[in-house]
Amino acid sequence: MMSEEKALNFLEEIIEEDLKNRTHQGKVQTRFPPEPNGYLHIGHAKSICVNFGLAKKYQGQCNLRFDDTNPSTEETEYVESIKADIKWLGFDWDRELYASDYFETLYNYALNLIDKGLAYVDPSSAEEMAALKGTPTTPGTDSPYRNRSIAENRQLFEEMRAGKYADGAMVLRAKIDMKHDNMLMRDPVIYRVKHAHHHRTGDQWCIYPMYDFAHGQSDSIEQITHSICTMEFIPHRELYDWFIEKLGIFPSHQYEFARGNVNYMVTSKRRLLQLVKEQFVEGWDDPRMPTISGLRRRGYTPGSIRSFWESVGVAKRDNNIDINLLEFCIREELNKTALRRMAVIDPIKLIITNLEEGQSISLPAENNHEMEGAGERDISFSNELWIERDDFMENPPPKYFRLGPGLKVRLKHAFIIECTHFEKDADGHITTVFANYFPDSKSGSDTSGIKVKGVIHWLDVKTAKQAEVRLYDRLFTVEDPANEEGDFKDFINPDSLTIVSNAWIEPALLEAGMEDKFQFLRLGYFCKDKNSTAEHLIFNRTVGLKDSWAKEVKKG
Repeated sequence: MMSEEKALNFLEEIIEEDLKNRTHQGKVQTRFPPEPNGYLHIGHAKSICVNFGLAKKYQGQCNLRFDDTNPSTEETEYVESIKADIKWLGFDWDRELYASDYFETLYNYALNLIDKGLAYVDPSSAEEMAALKGTPTTPGTDSPYRNRSIAENRQLFEEMRAGKYADGAMVLRAKIDMKHDNMLMRDPVIYRVKHAHHHRTGDQWCIYPMYDFAHGQSDSIEQITHSICTMEFIPHRELYDWFIEKLGIFPSHQYEFARGNVNYMVTSKRRLLQLVKEQFVEGWDDPRMPTISGLRRRGYTPGSIRSFWESVGVAKRDNNIDINLLEFCIREELNKTALRRMAVIDPIKLIITNLEEGQSISLPAENNHEMEGAGERDISFSNELWIERDDFMENPPPKYFRLGPGLKVRLKHAFIIECTHFEKDADGHITTVFANYFPDSKSGSDTSGIKVKGVIHWLDVKTAKQAEVRLYDRLFTVEDPANEEGDFKDFINPDSLTIVSNAWIEPALLEAGMEDKFQFLRLGYFCKDKNSTAEHLIFNRTVGLKDSWAKEVKKG
């Protein structure tokens, strides 16, 4: 039986129609145009998947173009991080370009508009221009400088470039229509004076084009056939088309799709920068951040992020996406690919009283039964073990299937044990549990006839290694922190990070690589942190084995 062919999304329908009609001589040219003023986040990953994915599907090309027209906020650090993130996600660009590559061309385009009587220099203050612009329901009023002569406008603009005027003293505006229904068409600013050092052009320029002027023209210069952006740019499309038409250049066209808003996250670069600068997080790659570098450090994989956005699909209506879907995608992948290991994060000692002190039994343990060829490792079993404090209860309730006085449980990959007694310290805390093991109950060759329902994990005290474990959770306690009343930082989850400094891990984890993923049995999925050293191992929890928030939602 043949599987159903996946339906095309609306962008694929547009491209296939264009290819059929040879609208662009059968070419597909897209671009991903980030501004290098911060690190890429989960929402950018959707745009990357869409732009690079469409180019790949239709044997086209995708440029990486940095929209570097605002020198005061842009840095080479961000350029390099963006390139690293795109490659990590599994994509590569055909050409690496910069809006600053086109500064001279864009300047000449502006002169062209001036010569056509379609642009003028305006020394009005920002407040004066705002007052003249009107409102969505009332028309604007022409600037008193709107009807300068072409010669005067050209001279003033050339003087702006020469550095004659201070920041904010003058701007160049397109002359369109101050009564237009679209506020963006009411004589928008297209150049401003900005004496700032640029990360690529240095101090060569002191005037810089605005986004709306640079973007469409850059697309046209590169002959972008499908300029794909998110829905908030719909009002900008009319201006995009106006500039291209008046300049008579290659007719790139803009198409919009729904952006990716994931709940319990903020993706505004301004807000993310606040979190970094005010030290609510460790940095842009803090594992609680929605940045691609943060997700990578937390243990998310390129495949899980691509799978997430493929599941969401491409649509025209913005919506909030449940973070559970993202967590489901990484669990699905890691369940099949992560090596199984044992770790104990809140240890109490378990003494096996009927095993001779110093005796050690080597036991085989599967690395991952879901993964073909994963093989086995050897683990050691002796009379002193670590178990989780949560796996022992002094007065267990009915149907409690872990360890307590007189109760039996299986130790994973090992033997069935029966608790005989326990000890407490002066404060009443349980320190040591004592049990007998059944030698004929070994996993895989159990002949004891004993039936138990509970299985717990453990570590051999003699071989276990100490490590720091970082338990990460959602950074915010509400679904849409950016739109709640008050400061979004008021909703930061106080339990978003728990550091366990006295965890114990299998010795096999000493060999863990930075890209290796692990399931710590019964605890969740983990990866090694970049700050780990041979003397101080650190593991980050990527995600739990199941959604820990579902209970909280039901409680609420």
